[in-house]
Amino acid sequence: MTYGKCFSPYKKESFKYKKPQKQEKLMEGYLMTKIINSTAKLLEEFRISVDNGRFHCVCLDLPPELGTDRGPTALELGVMSFAGCISQIFYLMSKKMRVSVSALEVNVKAEKPDDAKTVTKADIEIKVTTNESEDKINRVWQHTRDNCPVGQLFEGAGIPVNYNLKIIKK
Repeated sequence: MTYGKCFSPYKKESFKYKKPQKQEKLMEGYLMTKIINSTAKLLEEFRISVDNGRFHCVCLDLPPELGTDRGPTALELGVMSFAGCISQIFYLMSKKMRVSVSALEVNVKAEKPDDAKTVTKADIEIKVTTNESEDKINRVWQHTRDNCPVGQLFEGAGIPVNYNLKIIKK
């Protein structure tokens, strides 16, 4: 099945990657701010190319009633980002805490009633396959909740989020 093409406006061959220098210790009281960029360009009708300026591009579209259904909607991408963020942060925290995880799956079910402008509720199931203790996995999960930036966006927007952590013994 062909979904069409989604191109980033940046050309890899013109990009010269420079490895960042070892970061000097920050002076006490100073914080660094990371700038995250995104550009959206209309391709055709409701089909939009969105990129982050680092060669990563996603095509957004609307369902067949209005668009061509060749990509997720922006709202769907937000929900997908939530699932992806939990997965990445959980795995990152497990590595930092030296906790073994052999499989990880995150399912997000977000509700958007017809009369609502956005998502009004999210139910999240996190399945972790491991041979580690329940206590260790719960600690990884707590660090994940504290550090997932997309989760912070959802919760900061006042969207009720229900989490269900399932530990599957290997």
